[in-house]
Amino acid sequence: MKKFIIVALMAMFCMTMQAQEVKTEVKQEMTGEDYRIVSDEVVDGVRYVVAAPSALVCSKQIDIQIKDGIILSVKYTRGCDGNAKGIGALIKDMTVEEAIRRLEGITCGKRLTSCPDQLAKVLKSLK
Repeated sequence: MKKFIIVALMAMFCMTMQAQEVKTEVKQEMTGEDYRIVSDEVVDGVRYVVAAPSALVCSKQIDIQIKDGIILSVKYTRGCDGNAKGIGALIKDMTVEEAIRRLEGITCGKRLTSCPDQLAKVLKSLK
């Protein structure tokens, strides 16, 4: 009976360790680097970028317009409506570099990224 209990405890211990390893791997992968550029085109000197942010944030799409290194417009699809409009209004007419500097690294709750951070990541990738 003792052997059975010891074997059962060892099996439980191994399963717990494996579960913790899986959680750690998933947590390491979820850093917010999974955004992607959906489209990027220039029309009459204006760069139109559509990005799909990380699955870690509430917004589903970021539409950006840039001309001569100046942000003309940023619009988020879904997410926190007031905050998204606020970000767009605050960085309008700001240089891309300044927007990156101000927004990069902002987190949302316990998440490692945020909608503003995702915008900074997208802008940084456009250089």
